[in-house]
Amino acid sequence: MLGNVGSGGDAEGNDRGTGDEPFRKRVGPPRPIAPATLVYGRGMLGADDVLDPPPRRVLVAGTAGVGKTTVAGRIARAIGAPHTEIDGLYHGPGWTVRPTFVQEVDAFTSAPAWVTEWQYRSVRALLVDRADTLVWLDLPKPVAFWRLLRRTVRRRLQRTELWNGNVEPPLWTFVTRREHILRWGIATRNETRRRVPALADSAPHLRIVRLRSQREAERFVDRLQAGTEYNRRRPPP
Repeated sequence: MLGNVGSGGDAEGNDRGTGDEPFRKRVGPPRPIAPATLVYGRGMLGADDVLDPPPRRVLVAGTAGVGKTTVAGRIARAIGAPHTEIDGLYHGPGWTVRPTFVQEVDAFTSAPAWVTEWQYRSVRALLVDRADTLVWLDLPKPVAFWRLLRRTVRRRLQRTELWNGNVEPPLWTFVTRREHILRWGIATRNETRRRVPALADSAPHLRIVRLRSQREAERFVDRLQAGTEYNRRRPPP
């Protein structure tokens, strides 16, 4: 089951009735679809659409806490590509920005296959230029906020070490710091919802897959895995 939080997330389930229940089903070989099929809006695909050719350079987008890193890891395993957690390249000790961040992103995205999260202004355009597919986790606002809140509280109470020795700040800093992750997640949700659809025009080479629930995320990853296994078993032409 896909985790319900972002980087470092767990695999807890959701309350019934959220539209976000874990979903598993047996899937067979992918069914072909017409290349012009559009789902959920112009230029966007959905969980049941086959990506042909299969994705090799994948971005996972979404607001803070929706599960980008967990889903990115699952996609990487499904397609046999390395997953680089971009937060780990960005954050240095004391929440400073690592000076080699842009160079390291440039290096790993020069490879023929990779998966990472679509974040950080300084590399966002580079990532889009080099990716062939973007997976957008566009979960309902209450679900996204609950996941972020639960993750933040758990990390703080458990003093979970994140990247390069960093830990979540005290919970009361939600009131005093505008950059607190909870306030950041609330403030940037609409930015993500504007930024991703705009790529249909600005990055026509990029396939965008919009997933609006945990159920769709599960189904999409299952289909990727099934397609990879099918292609491995298929005899060469």
